[in-house]
Amino acid sequence: MLAVLVVGEAIALAVVVRQWRAAEHEADELRRRLDTRNMLFTGGSKAVKTVWQTANILRRDGLGAAVRSSIEELADWAEVERPDLARLAPGGRVAIMFSDIEDSTALNERIGDRAWVRLIGKHDKAVRRYVERHDGYVVKSQGDGFMMAFAHPDQAVGCACDIQRSLSKRPNDIRVRIGIHSGKSVLRGDDLFGRNVAMAARVAGQAEGGEILVSQAVHDALDGGDTTFGAGRDVELKGFSGTHRLFPVEV
Repeated sequence: MLAVLVVGEAIALAVVVRQWRAAEHEADELRRRLDTRNMLFTGGSKAVKTVWQTANILRRDGLGAAVRSSIEELADWAEVERPDLARLAPGGRVAIMFSDIEDSTALNERIGDRAWVRLIGKHDKAVRRYVERHDGYVVKSQGDGFMMAFAHPDQAVGCACDIQRSLSKRPNDIRVRIGIHSGKSVLRGDDLFGRNVAMAARVAGQAEGGEILVSQAVHDALDGGDTTFGAGRDVELKGFSGTHRLFPVEV
């Protein structure tokens, strides 16, 4: 009789173990499906947006424009996402600054991927440190490029000067070009905000490595103060009619 009871309990235990393992397997499978679903909703949506943006660039500007600088990509991102910068200067103007490393692809090939990753990491930390020091905000960074915003043009120029000075003290083959424009904040409407973002990006695109270039609006706001400007130059900017005078900042 005792033997029968022992055998019965053993069978019951085996059934329980099988049921527990089956339940555990089902739970793992459910978690896997949920993870896959979340990945599709998050990563998938980002992938769709990237494809949509690339297709839009190809349709609008042709194949050559698909290979774009960090500044252009960040400007396009701002046009799609429209980040709210009004909180920096409610009802007023906001200074927008773009920066990226000149000839970054060639530099990457010259020093190799590992050294490039280390270099970019240090550059990223330095830029964010100076932006914070001047009460600015990193709106978006991508690769070697940054889009930053400040409540006042003098904060943006001060941050840009600190960045260029720090690079000149530590020669590391990085030559950063920086462009700054100041305009009405997003509270004035999407169209004006988008225009000012595009203007800042175009100004940065005209800058040379190691140079800080500002728009007429920034120059006029700071003229007569502590900032020293070089001789202005008239340029044509894509998407904007006529010529525009830009001024280099003497660091």
